[in-house]
Amino acid sequence: MLLGVRHHGPGSARAVRAALDAARPRVVLIEGPPEADPLIPLAADEDMRPPVALLAHAVDEPGRSAFWPLAGFSPEWVALRWALDHGVPARFIDLPAAHTLAGDSSAEDAPDAEAEAGTDAGVDAGVDVYPDTDTDTGEGYGCPSADGPLSGTDEDGRRVPHTGGRSLPGAGDRSLPDARVDPLAVLAETAGYDDPERWWEDVVEHRSAGAGDALAPFTALEEAMGALRETYGSGGRDRDPVREAYMRLQVRAARREFAGGVAVVCGAWHVPALRRTAPVAADRALLKGLPKVKVDLTWVPWTHRRLSRASGYGAGIDAPGWYGHLFDAPDRPVERWLTKVAGLLREEDRMVSSAHVIEAVRLAEALAVLRGRPLPGLGETTDAVRAVMCEGSEVPLALVRDRLVVGDVLGEVPPEAPAVPLQRDLDRLRRRLRLKPEALERELGLDLRKETDAGRSRLLHRLRLLGVAWGEPVASRGSTGTFRETWRLRWDPELSVRVAEAGVWGTTVLTAATAKAEADAATARGLAEVTALAERCLLADLPQALPTVMRLLAERAALDTDVGRLAEALPALVRSLRYGDVRGTHTGALAEVAAGLAERIFVGLPPACTALDTDAAEEMRRHVDAVHGAVGLLGDDPAPGHGALRGRWQAVLRALSARDAVPGVIRGRAVRLLLDDGALAPDEAERSMGLALSPGTPPADAAAWIEGFVGGGPGGGLLLVHDERLLRLVDTWLTGVPASAFTDVLPLLRRTFSAYEPGVRRTLGELVRRGPGRWGSAAAAGPGLPGFAAELDSARADAVLPVVRLLLSGRSGPPVAGAIVVGDTAAGETVVGDTGRPGAPADRRAVGAGGDGGVGGAVEGRQGDGDGEGRRGDGDGEGRRGDGDGEGRRGDGDGEGRRGDGDGEGRRGDGDGEGRRGDGDGEGRWSDDGDDRVGVGG
Repeated sequence: MLLGVRHHGPGSARAVRAALDAARPRVVLIEGPPEADPLIPLAADEDMRPPVALLAHAVDEPGRSAFWPLAGFSPEWVALRWALDHGVPARFIDLPAAHTLAGDSSAEDAPDAEAEAGTDAGVDAGVDVYPDTDTDTGEGYGCPSADGPLSGTDEDGRRVPHTGGRSLPGAGDRSLPDARVDPLAVLAETAGYDDPERWWEDVVEHRSAGAGDALAPFTALEEAMGALRETYGSGGRDRDPVREAYMRLQVRAARREFAGGVAVVCGAWHVPALRRTAPVAADRALLKGLPKVKVDLTWVPWTHRRLSRASGYGAGIDAPGWYGHLFDAPDRPVERWLTKVAGLLREEDRMVSSAHVIEAVRLAEALAVLRGRPLPGLGETTDAVRAVMCEGSEVPLALVRDRLVVGDVLGEVPPEAPAVPLQRDLDRLRRRLRLKPEALERELGLDLRKETDAGRSRLLHRLRLLGVAWGEPVASRGSTGTFRETWRLRWDPELSVRVAEAGVWGTTVLTAATAKAEADAATARGLAEVTALAERCLLADLPQALPTVMRLLAERAALDTDVGRLAEALPALVRSLRYGDVRGTHTGALAEVAAGLAERIFVGLPPACTALDTDAAEEMRRHVDAVHGAVGLLGDDPAPGHGALRGRWQAVLRALSARDAVPGVIRGRAVRLLLDDGALAPDEAERSMGLALSPGTPPADAAAWIEGFVGGGPGGGLLLVHDERLLRLVDTWLTGVPASAFTDVLPLLRRTFSAYEPGVRRTLGELVRRGPGRWGSAAAAGPGLPGFAAELDSARADAVLPVVRLLLSGRSGPPVAGAIVVGDTAAGETVVGDTGRPGAPADRRAVGAGGDGGVGGAVEGRQGDGDGEGRRGDGDGEGRRGDGDGEGRRGDGDGEGRRGDGDGEGRRGDGDGEGRRGDGDGEGRWSDDGDDRVGVGG
């Protein structure tokens, strides 16, 4: 019984289960590597949760590997579980992985091997990909090469018949370069469909598994594939005849052993070849002389995302999450799917109700009727979600596609599955540190002062050093301390191969990372590589590797005479010192090397900055910035015998700023760094700029000086904003540049000023708009933007000074008329309020902390005793907890105020009026027979 299937097709999976239930075979043969037969019982383990994959790798070269993925809706997985549940033997019958992986090795050694053996040998040298991959109807369900185009598509991504660049039998002039036959595309086109996925859904996925012949779908599919094989032969897959010969031999052996009752589950493309009778000698001749290597196999977790065709998997499907839903849903798949979508959108704070779900179901069913489909498919449900739940927006719809249509489901394998010792140690550390592999990318913040977080950091850094990129460090938000780390974590199935590769360095993560670091240090080609490695050793806490790395670092630093490489290496060393402090690592030797490196830079930098072209000068400017930051972190006395580093560095900067042979961009940067450090007075900086921008300086050199001084870093634009003397020099020089030279300096100036923030550019434009000679006089400034006057606006400044004083010290000065005051009253109360108009009495509202009534009694003290608005007042005010007649939130009155005593409509009134806080019949807001606050009382 030959059951031809589509790999990862839920319709095929249901049909396989129904056929096996009906036929009850004595053995089940499945397309897959036969070396995995001992791993089949693990599929029944309760801890095994698909999607999973069989991983095969060469023992001597773990990077040469291949995967056979299986999802819960894969027909092969369904057949495997059926056999285990019914006590029926199950076997894999595809070409052994030993030949598949070895065939790729031979192709690497012999240039013509690919032409002889076919283009889908399966694995590119050193790249973990899936073997024998093409499309998804049975031509092998491994993954394609990571560096090749997707099989079955043209350059625009459209599925096309694949021909492998040859004219196939019966193909006529339909041969396409570098293409192979896509059976689904041919059948869909024949049926009048422009989308192979939609055709497959209509004829297979939407077919109910009701009563009838369980073998009918396989018979129809075999007939269709037979017609395609008659037309296209092997379809451009030269390796298929070898695989099919091996499978025929295995089927013959099973028939002899079990006397019939054999069920074969394989790709539908292979069924006609397996049905065909071929001489045994001919099949054995095809297999004779195949190369072979020793391989190991195991189960590894897989993800739905890696099952998708978008990942480059030739046997993949467009919507793994959708297909998984179709397979798992017991009934009403459309309703259940749209309910899932609604749940996801609600989690993202989208307004989606049950009415949206009902309307979306109705729309999907109506679209299916209009399009002549038996049931709504993914296209109809997607259109319904877009129109009803997403209101036509593609943004939430993209989230639905990513999270549900594709999905990030990550499978699990039992601990009993075979694994290299390094993998077992990694699993042990992962469980101890509570780091769970997840397919969905997430951020993890670590506090290195905590033991668990420090252990997580060490593990992730060690894995990165081993090439296992489970996590990538990212910038921490909200903290710049070295005790904070943020990682972006995501577990990809290929990392299992990387762990197997790293197993050659050791049996534990610590020993493997140590050995790898020592080997990398010995083979490093430059000083910067060794310094970066030293930093990584400190981050990973590799005390045994650090002495070796430091010895090689000292040797490289002593022999290297390139100042650029020395300057590039110093920042990494200084960062390592900071990391060592946080992690409690002894860094004395590292500080000695860093200080010595800095001194060598001080000596070699001035001559290295002469006679440089534009690109070299820009690169050297970046080195100067890096060294300046490193020296600032290193301190004056980082190691015995290396003192006063900052003073010596400032002397180097002064020497650079005064040398005419040094490019202008470096001289300008040296002046700027000295000015920022306070080692150069503003008048000296103005003089240096005046000399650099004098008429005798070529315009290009002057523009480069400006770029070095106010460009290439933060704060340059603000320097011009707040020091108009420097801005005047720049403006005077720029207006005096000859027209013939202006076009030459314009690109430099645009590059400098375009890096400023928009607000800085706007401010500079407003200042320049006034023109030269008018910056010093407010009267001459003329109209402009508020806040850009040349003189200080005392009234605006006085309005905020009390608030600033209170924020800084909790005390304030006397109130200023017309200002918003935060201060103390004579009674010891802090006040916040309008002190009145100019010329008017300085009445106040008190917001005190415990006064006795404030000025005039009618104050707004929080705990005042008068008639004011105190929150806890005892008088007639609006105190929140007042006892009097006011509108206190907890008052006793009869009025319409929130809790007032009065009869009026005023929120805080005592009388019959409309005033908010009035006592009489008037409209005044605050009248209380006392001082006039706001408005007129009754």
